[in-house]
Amino acid sequence: MDRNRTKPADKIRCDACPVMCYIADGKIGACDRYANRGGRIIRCDPLTVLDRRIEQGGEIRPFLKADWDGDLVAGDDLFVTAVGSGTTYPDYKPAPFIVSREIDGVDFVTVVTEAIFSYCGVKVKIDTDRHLGREGAVVRAKGEPVGLMITSEYGSQMMSLGGVDHLTGGSKPEGRVTCDTLLRLCNREPVELSVDGGASAILQAGQAPVVDGHREERMRVGCGSATIGMFAVQWQGLVDEVVVVDDHITGVVSEHQAGKVLGWPDTGIRIKGRRSTPGRYFQVADPGLGWGGTDVQDPLTILGDWNPKKGARPGLTLLMVSTTGEQYGYYVLDDDLVPQPAPLPEALCPSVDLIAENCEPALCTVMFMGGAGGSLRSGVTKNPVKLTRSVQALETRVTVGGAPAYVWPGGGITLMADVTQMPDNAFGYVPTPAIVAPLEFTVSRADFRALGGHDGSVRTVDDVLEHGGEYGSATRAVAKDRG
Repeated sequence: MDRNRTKPADKIRCDACPVMCYIADGKIGACDRYANRGGRIIRCDPLTVLDRRIEQGGEIRPFLKADWDGDLVAGDDLFVTAVGSGTTYPDYKPAPFIVSREIDGVDFVTVVTEAIFSYCGVKVKIDTDRHLGREGAVVRAKGEPVGLMITSEYGSQMMSLGGVDHLTGGSKPEGRVTCDTLLRLCNREPVELSVDGGASAILQAGQAPVVDGHREERMRVGCGSATIGMFAVQWQGLVDEVVVVDDHITGVVSEHQAGKVLGWPDTGIRIKGRRSTPGRYFQVADPGLGWGGTDVQDPLTILGDWNPKKGARPGLTLLMVSTTGEQYGYYVLDDDLVPQPAPLPEALCPSVDLIAENCEPALCTVMFMGGAGGSLRSGVTKNPVKLTRSVQALETRVTVGGAPAYVWPGGGITLMADVTQMPDNAFGYVPTPAIVAPLEFTVSRADFRALGGHDGSVRTVDDVLEHGGEYGSATRAVAKDRG
């Protein structure tokens, strides 16, 4: 295909993706990644090279022939990423950059490509006890379905967003909004999402989530039972009973094994909910935005009548606290064995503060996940299945914008990577719609040849830095410690 084939109005055709835009001189394509400059298709963003020396006081410098001083550092200090490299589409040709470099005396090859992913999405971990929505509930952006809630994890709510069914299997607006949502999350921008029958949240990789307008500060120290186990000794002798309210497992110190080991006396307390094992209760309330991820605003509502035959008495003291220490209350039983609010004794303040101190900061974690298809792999080797087998055998290392990728076992190359470890604006899109993600394969030169790799297209690092590539020679170093 002739990349520079003309069309009326002096437009030229870009074949970097299936959209095949005709672009006028001085204009950019629909993806904002390629442009027509003087009758030639160029890549708008420069190729990104990671330079570890920057963390050690080196300079960020544009690697253009006019500016580059020719000084190369051997080894693992420079890493050519796929950010800004261009794509292999329509996939019959070698990857845009296949770079040779020596590490510890061994010749390695890194193949870099901006991969077009229709089969991709993100997994989002949201550190909060607040209930965002039931498992399986639809997650929406701008009213369009873009994913769903999945299984909650310890102290976190989880979302699975994107995927080919949302990108291409629904309406055009659904596909466009899904692509935009994935792109913004992967590039560490804030995105507002809502959950059917649940809450709304503003999520941004590496930042605290904002749930229904409330900025989360803490990830819970543990479930109610774990909190009892960790801090029972801190409460002994200072209070008669402690209840840690939690949507999943509410803990009661006098009944809990931790309390029993410490010789904690019975108090006659009764908890509304399903008793699991001593001192551990399920389903004390419905999920919500209140205490410990429940819908409770007044913690006394989870208590039944106190039993005087099992230790309940006037004057008995009770501390109720959430799993983050953000909510707490102190009570004293009156003559009718009804808990009455009272000021928190100063002696108990350190124990509540200790819960808060042991909570991690609440963050959003965004993991990009995609499947590297056969057409993409053909940019590496003439026999794509050999690359798959090499990756699965851990002979070929896979990175995403220089960040380490976890490759799932089983068939294909299904990978997952943390977007916060990548350079800024590492991701792009094509309006098919699909996400464009940087992908690098690094393998020894000998193994690369054995894979049937495109050995004739291998270039040295200094050649890449001096002469650039097909989409222009602009190259920059990005400060990032990959150590």
